[in-house]
Amino acid sequence: MSRIVLATLGSLGDLHPYLAVGLGLMKRGHDVTVATAELYRRHVTREGMTFHPMRPNFDAMASNPEMVRRAFDPHRGAEFYVRELVLPFIEQTHVDLLSACNGADLLLIQPTLFTAPIVAEMLGLKWLSVFLAPGSLFSAYDPPLLPPVPWLHRLRGLGPWPQRTSFAAMKIFTRGWTRSVDEIRRRERAQYTSKCALYDDLLSPYGTLAWYSEVLGAKQVDWPDPSRVTGFPYYVPASTADSMSPALEEFLSSGDAPVVFTLGSSAVVDPGDFFQQSLDAIQRIGRRAVLLVGKQVSCAQLPSNPGIFIAEYAPYSELFPRCAAVVHQGGIGTLACALHAGVPSLIVPRGLDQPDNAFRARRIGVARVLPRWRYSGARAASHLRALLDSPQYSVSAQATADRIRRENGIENACDAIEEVLRQPKLDARN
Repeated sequence: MSRIVLATLGSLGDLHPYLAVGLGLMKRGHDVTVATAELYRRHVTREGMTFHPMRPNFDAMASNPEMVRRAFDPHRGAEFYVRELVLPFIEQTHVDLLSACNGADLLLIQPTLFTAPIVAEMLGLKWLSVFLAPGSLFSAYDPPLLPPVPWLHRLRGLGPWPQRTSFAAMKIFTRGWTRSVDEIRRRERAQYTSKCALYDDLLSPYGTLAWYSEVLGAKQVDWPDPSRVTGFPYYVPASTADSMSPALEEFLSSGDAPVVFTLGSSAVVDPGDFFQQSLDAIQRIGRRAVLLVGKQVSCAQLPSNPGIFIAEYAPYSELFPRCAAVVHQGGIGTLACALHAGVPSLIVPRGLDQPDNAFRARRIGVARVLPRWRYSGARAASHLRALLDSPQYSVSAQATADRIRRENGIENACDAIEEVLRQPKLDARN
């Protein structure tokens, strides 16, 4: 039995794949620790895994619409997230990650844990890089749609050179962001030579795992070596604490499959008029609906209608397979659940990875895309009619779901992890 640390920060969409893989590793006899924000202690412990708190906690962001608005700003959102929400706490994150990994055999990280290479070197620890969305693992041959420079994506037909040039320029432009990481590296006398703390340093010499489906992004020739696309580690809670409510169960059983409207676990903090416009859209097309409005919108503020069910939250793994379509923000966790359920999506992206996820879902024929700033009842109704009335979307969604289920992302991820556990340790300078 090996002790494995899974370290992640962010939203539930960032946490759930780690919980899915953690459950898979536990079934294989491994001791699993999840290092993440205090906010998620209950989510981890109820699945039987060891929880280790890791700062920052993101409590403020989880309830502050202004912070969410800035994080999802298409032009400066990524910079705000890294420079204002992550890097100011890098010392605390480093200390917490070092503590979590004491006595561990292997560490898995997501790509905002900038001192992970330092921790791994200090402890002589094997480690793996994990990417949850295709847009985070840059390739000049299948480039991401980056919200600050959407025009760059339109140059992909010219070949890889414009993308390579832009990626190199971005690394130079962002070099000054991570001086605090460089200071920790020098203080801890790390032997490896830093190339780019925001990206290159986070590509482990032991391997990079892409925890998403090849239908969204296949392995590319310019990816780091070794790397592997595992498929989505689809999370189905072992605990029944967040099961669907009896009232929602009764609603689903009492009529046609509804359209679900949701903004995930982060964007929902700053919904704007999304749910009001969604109610307008559903009335225009005469369908039943489920609105998952989070804690920021009072259910009592929205009009009551027997064909509309309004709740703060419902588990996607239970709800999505019983709906006709999902209208959502395009976060990779929400999209993965919709793809696994085999239902088409209307994606309403704002920033970070959402526009790229939306582009890839539209490319495979399972989604339509309506930018958040253009979202209105009339436009949403038009897109929903096309989704629901054109069988091509349902056929593509079902075919995609069949393929994703065959990928068996949890088992593939666990196999890759155990392969690294069997390998000898590498020199820290490699």
